[in-house]
Amino acid sequence: MARQCSCIVSGKLHLLAMMLRSRKVGEIPRYGWACAGSGCQDEVMGDAAREVLTWDRFGEAARDLARQVVDSGYRPDVVLSITRGGLLPAGAIAYALDHKNIHIINVEFYTGVDQRLPQPIFLPPLPSTNYLDDRTVLIIDDVADTGETLRMVRDFCDEHASESRTAVLYEKPRSVIACDYVWKQTDEWIAFPWSSLPPLTTPTRLDN
Repeated sequence: MARQCSCIVSGKLHLLAMMLRSRKVGEIPRYGWACAGSGCQDEVMGDAAREVLTWDRFGEAARDLARQVVDSGYRPDVVLSITRGGLLPAGAIAYALDHKNIHIINVEFYTGVDQRLPQPIFLPPLPSTNYLDDRTVLIIDDVADTGETLRMVRDFCDEHASESRTAVLYEKPRSVIACDYVWKQTDEWIAFPWSSLPPLTTPTRLDN
């Protein structure tokens, strides 16, 4: 999964916990969790504009994307999830499409808050291309931020598949590719419900 997103602690339960901690309702700091693929870290967000995706809205968004696919007449043979951000969207969309042929591909691009590698790289093991040969593929991720990851995965698929299309929950104006299916356009920080809290464990790097 490659993306740039900053996630805030949202919802009444989180605010209540912060109020109890600060003991002063009028002096609650506005914290968020900046999620950049390799883990989350505590970050003060201030008053930056945010796009907050709740679990309920996520369900609606995934259903809407699946409807876009159906209405377009596209019938993918393979659903390909870009991890990690594309895992939950791909699962929800696959259920809506009654599709069971799901594969994942792991890409690293973001290494920290607004910190990126020079270019995205595939992480091992690279999936076999046998399942792509002469098939139609639907590539799914959570957000097209720079779009570099999606473009690399699409180019990889195009070498083998008969056709590949992309679907994302969010697309940002600076994305280098225009996705085929988009739930919402935004230029704001995005708070995803699955990454709005920090990890419970210390991140482990794959190259250790």
